Amino acid sequence: MTDNEKTAGAAPAARPEAIKAIPVRHYGRYVTAVVAIAILVAIIYAFGQGKINWHAVPEYFFDHRIMTGVGKTLLLTVLSMLIGIVGGIVLAIMRLSRNPVTSSIAWFYIWFFRGTPVLVQLFLWFNLGLVFEYINLMPFYKDYWSNFMTPLLTALLGLGLNEAAYMAEICRAGLLAVDEGQTEAAHALGMSHARTLRRVIIPQAMRVIVPPTGNEVINMLKTTSLVAAVQYPELFRYAQDIGQNSGAPVEMYFLAAAWYLIMTSILSVGQYYIERYYARGSSRSLPPTPWQKVKANMFSLGRPKGAVSA
Repeated sequence: MTDNEKTAGAAPAARPEAIKAIPVRHYGRYVTAVVAIAILVAIIYAFGQGKINWHAVPEYFFDHRIMTGVGKTLLLTVLSMLIGIVGGIVLAIMRLSRNPVTSSIAWFYIWFFRGTPVLVQLFLWFNLGLVFEYINLMPFYKDYWSNFMTPLLTALLGLGLNEAAYMAEICRAGLLAVDEGQTEAAHALGMSHARTLRRVIIPQAMRVIVPPTGNEVINMLKTTSLVAAVQYPELFRYAQDIGQNSGAPVEMYFLAAAWYLIMTSILSVGQYYIERYYARGSSRSLPPTPWQKVKANMFSLGRPKGAVSA
């Protein structure tokens, strides 16, 4: 009998048993989760037992004064960010300029506005009447500084010019992130410096500029609460006035905090999709959106374990 016949007549070898992987148990995670939940319950209990009239929050939540404050807060955020973004782009280009005068001016501006608190800047703008008794823009406008520097203008200058210093560094980082070869190639094709910035450099820099700019928008929305100090009526100012008149000042602080959370959450969603839009050219496949993740999890719950999706 040949070796082939012996092999053919032999019984098939038994397959080895599949290795059953036993996951390692992380007891530290369970302890941490229990401690975190206990702390959360204790905080909720403490607030529930505190001497706070929680019924006042829903009572004034949609009050016309609060809604007016929300609208003014959003308007102030948009206008201040427009000033900051435009000013930041100009300052970033000046900072990258080979002209030492313009570069030094941009550096000094950024140094000053980043080095002083926003609240101090607001009070400086509000009280510059001690230096400039009146403003004279002949033949267009002439008036006393106290009449010219309204609370709204003070808020816009204080927030917008301060934001321009931060946006200048964000824009400068984005422009420097683009490879120098892109500029050289554009100039080799005969494009001017301005057109190279507009058509080649800035579109590629947006992927770096957009994420921190979104954070600046959210931070600006919260920083608008400081303008209550210069008598501009926005959300926090209206909440303060209602709290003083109704005898529930702390409750109105919680109400204002709730509205700030709502607005920042909406802005965060918008920031996510804008970042996703500008990330299209940087990765082959974009990560799934939160809604796509929810749908995928819902479909996976109804699928039998071990089944493969088509």
